[in-house]
Amino acid sequence: MNGDTPWALYESRLRRVSAYIHDHLDEELDMERLAQIACLSSYHWHRIYRAIYGETLAATVKRLRLHRAAGEIVRTELAVSEIAKRSGYPNLQSFNRIFKLAYGMPPARYRKEGSHTAFQPSPYGKTKAMFDVTIREIAPTELIGVAHTGSYMEIGKAFETLFGTLYARSLARPDMRMIGVYLDDPDIVPAEQLRSIACVTGSADLPAEAPFERRTIEGGDYAVLRHKGPYADMYKAYQWLYAEWLPKSGRQLKDSVMFEEYLNNPRDVPPTELMTNIHMPLA
Repeated sequence: MNGDTPWALYESRLRRVSAYIHDHLDEELDMERLAQIACLSSYHWHRIYRAIYGETLAATVKRLRLHRAAGEIVRTELAVSEIAKRSGYPNLQSFNRIFKLAYGMPPARYRKEGSHTAFQPSPYGKTKAMFDVTIREIAPTELIGVAHTGSYMEIGKAFETLFGTLYARSLARPDMRMIGVYLDDPDIVPAEQLRSIACVTGSADLPAEAPFERRTIEGGDYAVLRHKGPYADMYKAYQWLYAEWLPKSGRQLKDSVMFEEYLNNPRDVPPTELMTNIHMPLA
């Protein structure tokens, strides 16, 4: 770690607090407790955290809990009341109100009518809408990233470490693109064993000491699906790419990894406005 950078002193503290938040979303996350984990006074730590991440600790906790709740609403049959309880809300009414503000509709309605339903087949076996897919030739791209093992819905933990460390080492640049590389098939590999890497674009001369690792995106043709909406919905987009688009495309898959490029930041826009390019490698 470069001890001469302004935020270097806080690198390990940022990592420690971020990991604690992600690992204890089911628990009461008292702001004083998080400051203690950082070994700083609450007064100073909250200001340091906001200066580096661009949002308050409380906003981070709220965003992560709603992100997880959206995934559980879409992918499980858990009762909304149970999801609300797991998300730290004292009653269903308050959860409904906060969720609607973020996702545009109450959770029960979101389960039935959310943006993920656009990818579900109609009674005639086709999806309800067409999607923006283009074939693009991608040049080989150098990446620097932080590895993650576990549910793809939880890769945000690795992105927190990635950006916190980049800023702590004064390596962050405004032209870095945010990339998620996914190495396993979630329909085959158990969620706790899924491997992914939270990355940004970076030249080969960018320092890559731990926790960073280097990765290269292979050049070649990719089918690129533009997805608008919550990250919790995107597994449906993958299913549509494989089941409907690929058989009709006349193309074959290349033995390479898929990746996602995130075109805006979940700290800056509501989940309904998130834009992601999903890249499928083609032979």
